[in-house]
Amino acid sequence: MINKKIAILTMLIAIFSSCISPKRVIYFQNDEIDQNLVNNDYKTIFKADDLLQIIVTSKDLESAIPFNLPVITTESVTNSPVGQPVFQTYLVDSNGEIDFPVLGKIKVANLTREELISNLKNKLSPNYIKKPTINIMITNFKVTVLGDVKRPGTYNIKNERLTILEALGLAGDLELTGDRKILVTREENGEKKIYEVDLLSKKIYNSPVYYLQQNDLIYVKPNYAKSQYAVFNPNTGLFVSIASIFIALVSIIVK
Repeated sequence: MINKKIAILTMLIAIFSSCISPKRVIYFQNDEIDQNLVNNDYKTIFKADDLLQIIVTSKDLESAIPFNLPVITTESVTNSPVGQPVFQTYLVDSNGEIDFPVLGKIKVANLTREELISNLKNKLSPNYIKKPTINIMITNFKVTVLGDVKRPGTYNIKNERLTILEALGLAGDLELTGDRKILVTREENGEKKIYEVDLLSKKIYNSPVYYLQQNDLIYVKPNYAKSQYAVFNPNTGLFVSIASIFIALVSIIVK
């Protein structure tokens, strides 16, 4: 009879020690969405160290040539082009400027794509080009996901539009032991700013970091249990389980 009780008690300890409450795991279970606060007007803001591909076109192709960087290709030993042509890029320097052909230094940091396109059109038209068309793309848009996720790393993004949920998806989602209150580090006006986002809450859609910016860093903390486990000896959990069983066994025998 005692052996049966011990077996049942052992199973219960194992079950409860391995359980994680659904309330600490399931996304979007708390709060309601205030649609008035949801902002879907995502805009890219250019920053220092961005690599910008800027292409100027016009009906008069000859007039646009001086305002485009030359297209380069890899040369073979026979001096013939190899591979796809590659557009050169402009590096946004520490002053937030690029060196644009003919026009010289242009301030681009803290501008949206629409603002920079408008500025360039005003500088080019009508003195240099009539009705120019300008396309701008960041070629080194990337985000980094670290911590308690399945595939931590840095991810290059082509379309420049990425939500925090999509970034976590690229990283394989959180481990069960990952804290659902995650941190996003972002550089704003030359300063690092840290935002906390609660994945358990639907208010995530109202967060200023729901849409990520280039070079954002997401960090997923391990939950309390995993943090404590890392501090102690790897066999600590086994020792605790053995001690619990021993105490229970003593209690049963005494009774």
